[in-house]
Amino acid sequence: MFVYFNNQFVKKKEVSISPDDRGFLFGDGVYEVVSCYKGRLFELEKHISRMEQSLYKTGIKKPDRLDFKYIAEGLIQKNDFSNKDALVYIQITRGVAPRKHAFPDADVRPTVYAFISPFDVPYKKCKNGVKIILVKDIRWTRCDIKSISLLPNVMFNQQAKDNGAEESVFVRDGYITEGSHTTVFAVYNGDLVTHPLNNYILPGITREVVFKLCNELKINIQESPVSEKELNKADEIMLVGTSVEIMPVIKVDDWAVGTAKPGHITKKLQNSFGKLIR
Repeated sequence: MFVYFNNQFVKKKEVSISPDDRGFLFGDGVYEVVSCYKGRLFELEKHISRMEQSLYKTGIKKPDRLDFKYIAEGLIQKNDFSNKDALVYIQITRGVAPRKHAFPDADVRPTVYAFISPFDVPYKKCKNGVKIILVKDIRWTRCDIKSISLLPNVMFNQQAKDNGAEESVFVRDGYITEGSHTTVFAVYNGDLVTHPLNNYILPGITREVVFKLCNELKINIQESPVSEKELNKADEIMLVGTSVEIMPVIKVDDWAVGTAKPGHITKKLQNSFGKLIR
């Protein structure tokens, strides 16, 4: 398996990351994950733009010669993924420096690491629907940054797995924000409703794609927080994200969503999304 590490493609076993790397010591870094369908990168430019925003917001210097497209295409070619579905992961940390909370000197170079892995599209779950659980959103208030500091997300995603669920969905001050690694949509009377973009949620790329599809399908969108108390009145609920695509939710905690089957709006969006990636 070839990976990309600090300006070169190397065998994964040859990579050595310093114990003084701030990503290891502080979780001081950002990342992106891009889906690749049969060698074609999906919405790459939007992912690049979001990564640049994460770098800017965290004050991490954009590495010299960083070319995400070159890196991703190189990983696809060198690992023979041209005819396979895959996920490309790239991570940039603030670099290697003595352990101090303050940023290191400006001459410290960021660490760049990227790899590719098979993407098993969750067809069965997307067809049949999944269960989610609701959890209190105790994360920091800069969720708009795609940070590698994901301990709360990891812990709550495991809580979902322990409860036979696909995802944990966060509730902050009585309102649904997002999932541990997904955007959440609800359908009320034919309208698609989701949390507005702010510092409490990540600006999802697939979220943006769904907005585009809704415009084409003449589905009305409301960017408005969904109340936890009103969630059980939703006709449909869906999870959206790079690794889940568009996934219907048929159960929340111990209650069924709508008819307990994937709904009409969800299926329409799935069909349009499938056409888009094909």
